[in-house]
Amino acid sequence: MEHFHLETEQEFRPDAHVEKILGRYGDGDVTVACWEPGQVSPDHAHPEAVEIYFCFSGGGVMRTEEGEVGIGPGAFVVHPPGEFHQYTNGADRTLLFRVRYGTDVRMSLHNEEQD
Repeated sequence: MEHFHLETEQEFRPDAHVEKILGRYGDGDVTVACWEPGQVSPDHAHPEAVEIYFCFSGGGVMRTEEGEVGIGPGAFVVHPPGEFHQYTNGADRTLLFRVRYGTDVRMSLHNEEQD
């Protein structure tokens, strides 16, 4: 068993959001993701992995090709393999907990050519 406390693990940077991998388990990992106000992730997907975000504090907007949803404390989203998504942080610092699992957790950017 491993034990983590998200507030202890948080790490913020003004120039880019921080995704700190806390542990790797089998075909996945668990991460704390820290966002300063207004930071935006690249529009990306994990072709062979599920990605789950849980909002611990703060919040913003998660966009997919199907639309967008507001994310706040207590909310979580599940992205199935291959779903392109982009997160835009709101006006407050945000702390997200992320789980990725699948046969390959690599990332593809939306503007990359697809096979």
